[in-house]
Amino acid sequence: MEHRELELFLHLARTLNYGRTSLECHVSAATLTRTIQRLEVRAGARLLDRGPRGVALTPEGRRFTTYAEQALALWADYHAGDQETADLTGELRIFATVTACQALLPDLLAPLRAAHPQIRLDVRTGDAAAALARLDEGEVDAAVAGIPKRLPQTLVTRAVAETDLVLVTAGESTGPYVVPARGLVREAAFRWFRRTGIKPVIAAQPDGHEALLALVALGCGIGIVPRLVLESSPAAGRLTELPAELEPLTIGLCARRADLRRPLVAALWGLT
Repeated sequence: MEHRELELFLHLARTLNYGRTSLECHVSAATLTRTIQRLEVRAGARLLDRGPRGVALTPEGRRFTTYAEQALALWADYHAGDQETADLTGELRIFATVTACQALLPDLLAPLRAAHPQIRLDVRTGDAAAALARLDEGEVDAAVAGIPKRLPQTLVTRAVAETDLVLVTAGESTGPYVVPARGLVREAAFRWFRRTGIKPVIAAQPDGHEALLALVALGCGIGIVPRLVLESSPAAGRLTELPAELEPLTIGLCARRADLRRPLVAALWGLT
């Protein structure tokens, strides 16, 4: 089977969305459909069901997912087998927030860069809450992200930093709150609200921590952010930290468990 066919199948198996896979893998919907049909003919079984509730993997589809992951990993091992470790080449896709790019990535990636200067680093940024989902769906090879108490079994992590969560304001300490729209910081904030008996009025729910601080600096309310974000923000000088006992956030380097056999991911993992 062609490696590209297996890659398309694995992307679809993660997203369970033909439209999204077609868009992100740059193939037409018709091409993607024909590819899956060819794989099903060769496998001799239906791999995906399309019904009113969407797309779902069949039991054979789950078995085929394991096969496809192993086949691509073996090909990557073979392709790199005749190269010395110091000669590793290729592209490594890493997701991190803007703050992590500024505060953590230079030190984190320096050993890899020194040992394997020919590796191309593709650093992608975005909302912290989306980091693990983008990793689990195969959009990136590794991610620097906040670590939940229950990590999906498909992922592995290694702690690289710990940061407190803090309350910040640009003015009076009373008023509404600005919290992230989703993610670990939002969950921690609402646990703190329940523990302290606060019934918060929510003024805004931005996607990113940097946007949250901008809103707080504009006087929209009291913000809850990681201290690491606050210390890296140009708005820090305009904000005042309020006393609060919030739980800390652990930040880790994360990868898919199955990818630890891939030479580039293994190199990153071994040097951090």
